[in-house]
Amino acid sequence: MVSDVRIDTLDRLDNRYRSHRIGLIRTPSQFLANSSFFARCRRVITSFMPFLRLRSDVTNVVYTTWLLEAESVKELVPNGLSLWERNGLTPFTILTYRHGNFGPSFLGPLRRIFRSPLQSNWRLYLESPPEGAPQDASTVLFLKNSMSSHLYMLGTRLLSDVLATHLPARFTHEREGNRYFTVIESGSGSSPDFNSVTQSIGEKNLDISFSEMFGSWESAVEFLVIQDAAISYTDRPSVLAFSEIELPIDLSIVRPLKLIEEESKCPFIEPFNQHGGTLSFVIPELDFNATSECLLKPKNV
Repeated sequence: MVSDVRIDTLDRLDNRYRSHRIGLIRTPSQFLANSSFFARCRRVITSFMPFLRLRSDVTNVVYTTWLLEAESVKELVPNGLSLWERNGLTPFTILTYRHGNFGPSFLGPLRRIFRSPLQSNWRLYLESPPEGAPQDASTVLFLKNSMSSHLYMLGTRLLSDVLATHLPARFTHEREGNRYFTVIESGSGSSPDFNSVTQSIGEKNLDISFSEMFGSWESAVEFLVIQDAAISYTDRPSVLAFSEIELPIDLSIVRPLKLIEEESKCPFIEPFNQHGGTLSFVIPELDFNATSECLLKPKNV
């Protein structure tokens, strides 16, 4: 049984890309997306260049957070790093949103030539950043990333270490009245599956477990949203990717939501021990900026 759990955990950490498509594009797409050779070449080239800052005018950012027993998810965390946890519980968040002309920030108004794909980011929160990173940076651990664009999936994998992006067979994220509907279906591909229905509510209430962890709705939202950096696994187990981000957010515009649990499903977290309810909210719009990226080798990894 322990062996089965370990195998399942390793599968969840595997971010190699597998296409859901059938046809001539499948093999070259998978080869490029998973190529360590291309990654090494790109790292050599970019080591002599300044980081290309990226910007996106993001809309409809729906956050849903579960509290998981920290012990049940520790195998997802690189050795030498610690989960942020309180009372044996740690937050796990899925945030899904629409990009707005996601591209190099130096282009200014010309950035409008870039597309606006959907993205879903799945993350845990770390007690402190890895050694070698700024120690005052609030840092999350990326577990999964999915995007609705084949071009952006391939681009992020070829040009970045921190975004090992997957391409779902179906990806929708839309607002209808006072509800937000998110559907991510992998098909036969490597993307994780997620189905979410959230509804606007007037009260800013917390489940008892969230209340014990954060004290107030405002404090919980601030912790979950105001993050300075992200790390992720790379194609080399002993090396992590570290990226700094800027998210200037007016917390007064954040609106509470309620997850309609009977209409929502996330198979990824079902094996882990969940505690209490969920916390959901939406940020109507924000400016996303990626300001740096580097490779780190934390102690004991």
